[in-house]
Amino acid sequence: MKKTLFIFTTILFFALALTSCKKDEANNNGNSNGNTENHGGGGSEGGWHVYPSTAHVLPNAVTDIDGNSYDAVQIGNQVWMAENLRTTRFADGTAIPMGSNSSYSGTESYRYAPGSNQSNEENMVNVSRYGYLYNWPAVMHGANSSYANPSGVQGICPTGWHVPSETEWKGLLNYMKTQPSYMANSNADHLAKALAATWGWISSDESDATGTDVPGNNPSTNNATGFSALPAGFFPGSFTSSPSSITYYNGGFGFQACFWSATQTNSEGAIMFDLRYDHANVRWDESGRGNACSVRCVRD
Repeated sequence: MKKTLFIFTTILFFALALTSCKKDEANNNGNSNGNTENHGGGGSEGGWHVYPSTAHVLPNAVTDIDGNSYDAVQIGNQVWMAENLRTTRFADGTAIPMGSNSSYSGTESYRYAPGSNQSNEENMVNVSRYGYLYNWPAVMHGANSSYANPSGVQGICPTGWHVPSETEWKGLLNYMKTQPSYMANSNADHLAKALAATWGWISSDESDATGTDVPGNNPSTNNATGFSALPAGFFPGSFTSSPSSITYYNGGFGFQACFWSATQTNSEGAIMFDLRYDHANVRWDESGRGNACSVRCVRD
């Protein structure tokens, strides 16, 4: 009897130990930097969206009209999509036409597939991870420009979310400047690495102090916020074999991330925010409304 009890107890002990090991393995889905990998969201491929363990991530926070699910991340008081928008329709069901090199327009809505090839067909493989590039008319969907916080512009965003104004973008950066963990080398202007994803960026091997603070330098240390900005590039871009500026080669794919705001500057331009592989700071500037950038929506 005692022998039987001993054998049963031994088997139970090893079963519990094995269960504990499997649980630890499931919870330790990260790397040496404490990043965790989300297997929800991120399109059909999944399993590639890496966040820092300290990020306040809301998995599958919103679904667009096409059925695409997006993770979100809270940074300060704002909740941002942690992925680029990839819808083919507005929330009211209206289709967003696919553009081409001949469809450049500051008045009609278009979307483009990001990538290093000149055709949308060749670049479609990138959409599930990088989203689409949209021109400003598509982003706004007929809404008026806004500088307010919140912008009040649903535009291209799913219901319950909106296109951020210039004020909201700057609010994000101002909050980041209060958080030492978001500053590269304690420089409050060097915030690009904290927003940039840990993959997808062209390597920058500059050895000076500023060079080490850029998204292309040691990308595994990027993304302290969980925002996960990807270098989807822009439209239109240069596809020459000998680019005068490497940042604009192949439409900036791998080199640059640009994001629209809901704030217009004049009849031809609007404000976009910009990260580059070799820049430590986040830039904002006027861009022509016919140009196409990525879109991140903010929760209402």
